Amino acid sequence: MIDAIYIATLVSMLLVLLATFSSLIAFRFGAPLLLLFLGIGLFAGVDGLGIVFDNGPVAYFVGSLALALILFDSGFGTPMQAFRQAAVPAIATATVGVLITASLVAAAAHYFLGLTFIEGLLLGAIVSSTDAAAVFFLLRVGGINIRDRVRSTLEIESGSNDPMAIFLTITLVQIVSSGAGFESLSAELFMHFFKEMFLGVLFGMAGGLMIVGLVNRLRLERGLTPIFVLALSLLVFSLTGAVGGSGFLAVYVAGLYAGNGHIRSEGTIRRFSEGVAWLAQIIMFLILGLLATPSQFAAIAAPAIGVALFLIFVARPIAVWISLLPFNFQRAEAAFVGWVGLRGAVSILLAILPVLYRLDNGMLYFNTAFIVVLISLVVQGWTIGPVARRLGLIVPPRIGPVDKVELELPGTAHHELLAYRVVPGSPVARGVRLPRWARPSLVIRDGQSMAYQFAGRLRAGDYVYLFISQRYPRLLDRLFASPAPVAEDDAEFFGSFAVDPSRPAHELQEAYGPDLAPDEKDTTIGELMTARLGGRAEYADRVAFGPVELIVRDVGDEGEITSVGISLTPEPQKPQIPLFLNLRDIRAFLRGWLRARAARKQAAAAGSATPEPAKEEMPDDPAVSAKDRS
Repeated sequence: MIDAIYIATLVSMLLVLLATFSSLIAFRFGAPLLLLFLGIGLFAGVDGLGIVFDNGPVAYFVGSLALALILFDSGFGTPMQAFRQAAVPAIATATVGVLITASLVAAAAHYFLGLTFIEGLLLGAIVSSTDAAAVFFLLRVGGINIRDRVRSTLEIESGSNDPMAIFLTITLVQIVSSGAGFESLSAELFMHFFKEMFLGVLFGMAGGLMIVGLVNRLRLERGLTPIFVLALSLLVFSLTGAVGGSGFLAVYVAGLYAGNGHIRSEGTIRRFSEGVAWLAQIIMFLILGLLATPSQFAAIAAPAIGVALFLIFVARPIAVWISLLPFNFQRAEAAFVGWVGLRGAVSILLAILPVLYRLDNGMLYFNTAFIVVLISLVVQGWTIGPVARRLGLIVPPRIGPVDKVELELPGTAHHELLAYRVVPGSPVARGVRLPRWARPSLVIRDGQSMAYQFAGRLRAGDYVYLFISQRYPRLLDRLFASPAPVAEDDAEFFGSFAVDPSRPAHELQEAYGPDLAPDEKDTTIGELMTARLGGRAEYADRVAFGPVELIVRDVGDEGEITSVGISLTPEPQKPQIPLFLNLRDIRAFLRGWLRARAARKQAAAAGSATPEPAKEEMPDDPAVSAKDRS
């Protein structure tokens, strides 16, 4: 028995170390890291090294706890500003989009796998949600710098669509196992869904308030604080589920509230939570890989691949387009959201349920979901960067490199000690003074430490330690970095020179020629750009203005344009995507179509009113005016 414990621990830690080491390969070659974790589990499983693991209940239990920890970390790391910016479209995609995806996949499953519609709907529900771990890794760790609204929408959607998919899957599993069919659907079932969502949000808010309050009032040891926080998050998860709410939604909301509250030891909690989330992802993917039997994939490989490709190229894009239709996303933005629909551990985890309920096609659901996840991680996970560049969504970083170390000292609950590295070309390296609210205490130069007042002018390569308020302005980051909007390397992207967005828009008309609409002549340049961008401007947005292009260099905290660049050599217009029209595009298309139709009718009427040489009288056409007759 003792030897078995040692061997099991040895094998487990070797797999975890191998998965951790594989991250170097993922970062070097751009491989989806979670695909490597899953591959290691498959390699070590029954058809690989021969490790036999077929305990579905244990896999579901461990996977659920791991997912709860991942969702808490996802919420804890989501800024409230990003949540407000994209919450409504993300939640629409996480609810309506999941329903549409499941319904469309049901049709594909009926065609490719021969399942009934309700069985296909169950498979669609299993693979309907995007994976938070995969999306967060590729967008935050993968080095892809895309527009804030798109990034926020994807992150919030991936963190909030699991409750909907879980509810659909559990409901459909019960319906299929009972054989009752759709007639078992009732108003009570829908009320149960709203009860789950309501309790999830309510207990999540209460749990987040509890976490912040207890951490700030109890003076725990620094090493115990993050453990205490994660234990409370799992308490929120389990308690919400025990009273009939969505525990996954609750733990995400609790993390969102706690991460944006004034919580003590925030830096320590954040780093510990991130490490635990990584460990949870590794364990979850390894266990799910061990649970699979690759030798069974061959029998259903072709139809399962067909379902996966239908999901990637048809179901997900249509679901995203319909969900985002009211929010006037640009076509490229909606297309990218539709493409980043990675499936991951959640789909495999939900596919265990039909096996646990002993459904007739239990292993068919599991193996199909596993193949769908593999195809999604390969096809979508490996192409996110190229697709983002192709769609023109990659933007330069707002600031240059900053090394920032947060230290927590006793008695400094409202202040932090930050360490910045001075980079070449930054404002402080050019002699700009530090603001009064920043209290520099130490400078390290060439390995030697000295007091700030004796260091003289700061130089590139210096490390500066400053005491600063916990809610320090973004200005400090900009002072210690080379701002991208004015960097020489980004001049092509952000324009040759800047203009004041508060200047009158008619000055642009006088300088570059194109006429302004009557309602635009009394506006400022910033207001003109905001209006032409559909009422909302974002960093790096571009507006064509005659022979030049106006570029948003920066946006204030309230969404107002604070800096505008002018490009004298505008980028060539990329071909418009024929799909993903938003409501503004549809209205413009309908107006153009109606104008063209009216013009054709008018031309036809004028043509019929033209006198023919052989006739002496003009036919009486009421559509022709008396002036035209004369």
